[in-house]
Amino acid sequence: MARRLLLGCSAVGNTLVERIIEERGELVAITDDTGWASTLRDRNVGTVEADPTDPSAYPDHAAVVLVASDDPARNVDAAEAARERYPDAMIVAHVGTNPTAAQQAALEAVADRVVDPVEALAARVREATGADGDELPVRLLSTLRDLSGPLLVVAHDNPDPDAIASAIGLARVADVVGVPADPCYGGEIAHQENRALVNLLDLSLSTFDGIDLDDYGGIALVDHSRAGINDSLPEGHPVDVVVDHHPPRGPVDGEFVDIRPDAGATSTLIEEYLSRLGVEPERQLATALLYGIRIDTKDFTRSTSIPDFEAAASLSPLVDESTLERVESPIVSQETLRVLANAIEGRDVRGSTVASCVGEISDRDTLAQASERLLDMDGVTVTFVYGYKDGVIYASARSRGADLDVGELLRDALDSVGSAGGHATMAGAQVPLGILEAVSEDESLPDVVEEFVSGRFFEALDDAPSQPVGPVPEFPND
Repeated sequence: MARRLLLGCSAVGNTLVERIIEERGELVAITDDTGWASTLRDRNVGTVEADPTDPSAYPDHAAVVLVASDDPARNVDAAEAARERYPDAMIVAHVGTNPTAAQQAALEAVADRVVDPVEALAARVREATGADGDELPVRLLSTLRDLSGPLLVVAHDNPDPDAIASAIGLARVADVVGVPADPCYGGEIAHQENRALVNLLDLSLSTFDGIDLDDYGGIALVDHSRAGINDSLPEGHPVDVVVDHHPPRGPVDGEFVDIRPDAGATSTLIEEYLSRLGVEPERQLATALLYGIRIDTKDFTRSTSIPDFEAAASLSPLVDESTLERVESPIVSQETLRVLANAIEGRDVRGSTVASCVGEISDRDTLAQASERLLDMDGVTVTFVYGYKDGVIYASARSRGADLDVGELLRDALDSVGSAGGHATMAGAQVPLGILEAVSEDESLPDVVEEFVSGRFFEALDDAPSQPVGPVPEFPND
């Protein structure tokens, strides 16, 4: 059971009690005002009559501390004492009446949120702490606060809009507790819409090239969950934070791990953190997050959950509509059209499944676009498009209305010879070409690749798993 601690009381404290008294979790108050102590006891709040700035009166544990007297100086003292006593707690502090600039700054230095007036404070406490002191945003802030230096936020290689927005968004969350954060990615941002997203919104991401991991006190993964698998980190590198919506293949390590396969996008989780913490995202970030949700849910027609709709509703009033329209209508590259044409011409149709090898590619994002477009063919419910580039075979699969899980399908087909993963309706894989490149004179590399990949794909399809109907199993973090 969570312990919430109220330090000091006033009209603010009284309003807080009215708003949160019915929520789960023990509430304890410390005040030396006899009148307020009596009022709190009348509300069945455990109340200690003592100096709220004296840590000797504090309980052994508090997950959330609410500082709410009218005296700004005492609020500063109480917040500082609470931070020293409970270094991992979330502290929400009322500024008091007519605080000086120095007092405001002192509160901001120790509290997670400094808010005013009364209604804003009460609303944010409910959103930030909820009924459970072990709420995810609270634990995330605690993990970030414990880092020994800046945070490196790593998106998966060749990031899509969801990964890009999530990386920027998690850096914004880190800023709440004063932790510098650098969003980065490996590979390239090749898809024309993804480039437009970054350029038009002027999003700040670094490439992984030149990154010195020794410069950082913590590593966060967004939109994927294993270091060295589809990112530029060394395989197995220690990770502090993982935020993802893809089902994990096995145990995921980290001080803070939030993996929710029911969510349609990782951007949904990031928006939830910001909302619970009372942080309104800037216009560029709000636009990126909404676009990330829309792309990963295919405009709310694929693997969409109620939180996805709620996040979109919260973000919509904040977005830059004109820029979003420009992002969604980029110029289509010749490479995209070439790959789509090859996918259509070389398609192998078996029942409602279409597989196609498009040969050598220069932009791996074209595979996902081709796979999406092939789903528009009449009677097709599963598509699988693959090609090769720089010694690696890349593959993209999509499904719609099919009684199978393409994420598991690709894992069964290709994970043993490379890496694969994804959702029931959207998945990808990478396989090193290896000895396949050593073709004889009477063979062509596209034919060899097609025989190898297509054979494994259709063999796995014969015994493909259906979409999961129960909860995805959780894996321990230790």
